[in-house]
Amino acid sequence: MNTNWWKALEMEYPIIQAPMAGSTTPGFVAACLEAGILGSLGAGYMTAEETRAAIRKIRNLSDKPFSVNLFVPERPERDEAVIGEAHRALAPFREELGLPGETPALSESEFARQVDVLIDEGVEVVSFTFGLPDEETVRKLKDAGALLIGTATTPEEALEAERSGMDAVVLQGKEAGGHRGAFIGDDRFLTLHELLAEARLTVPVIAAGGIHDAETVRAALDAGASAVQVGTALLVTEESGANDLHKEAILNSDEGETVITKAFSGKNARGLNNRFIEEMAEAAIAPYPIQNDLTKQIRSAAGKQGKAGLLSLWSGESGWKARRGKVSEIVRRLIGEEE
Repeated sequence: MNTNWWKALEMEYPIIQAPMAGSTTPGFVAACLEAGILGSLGAGYMTAEETRAAIRKIRNLSDKPFSVNLFVPERPERDEAVIGEAHRALAPFREELGLPGETPALSESEFARQVDVLIDEGVEVVSFTFGLPDEETVRKLKDAGALLIGTATTPEEALEAERSGMDAVVLQGKEAGGHRGAFIGDDRFLTLHELLAEARLTVPVIAAGGIHDAETVRAALDAGASAVQVGTALLVTEESGANDLHKEAILNSDEGETVITKAFSGKNARGLNNRFIEEMAEAAIAPYPIQNDLTKQIRSAAGKQGKAGLLSLWSGESGWKARRGKVSEIVRRLIGEEE
């Protein structure tokens, strides 16, 4: 796999739309494909059949190869005392939103079934976050002809991803919005610059975190990346499936307004600071993905009721530089061909 691997995927530019679970509707992914970049379906929270349906919708909109991202499952101990305490901490928000008081049902990962769906549907690129798939999964996907991409936040994780059989590795700098992909030890919050300088891989690397214009794209490619992954700058586009409250919050934000929080999901994630994060600062938080299940109804109701202060407003450190526009317009900005 050479540094121009992306051309084989019918990409005009070495740019990947970040697989932002919950916001990557088929229409959004297809718009990215048609703009000349690699679209990514964030299927981390989907069931196997929801994943299949989304893949088929994308195929109906575009005939270009695309990526599907899966969350490597984490199965923490379900301590009822911990879950109960975390749920009680959320009671004021549930009451404010008119939600029932009982503890929501906890989800079960359909990772293995999703992998089978990707093979059945002939998905060309599969990426992973929150860890690495086992040897059998890697073998099955490679036998099916899929290109595999891992996510790493440290040089050590990057090496482990390469050893596991990943064909390319996303180096996720601390600047990136949304969930951190850390899976070995404590998160060190290395910058993208540090990661690109320290990671020593033989497979291509993809730079993520703080990429928002042609200058940042060039800097990452000049530092050794073979492609870049862009999240927040595309999240605010017209075609993105993100809630309009979320988009407006990013577009109206100022420098330095993002924070790292576990309040929404139990896992470190970067987003705009808001009332929920501040009021949950000292509260009990269940481990991921349990906390995510406990807050799901809150986030959904907050979006419907127009309460941005209770939404997970994921955004990268450079989100305040984001601009309005269609996907095609933002891609032109990324390649230095703004009108």
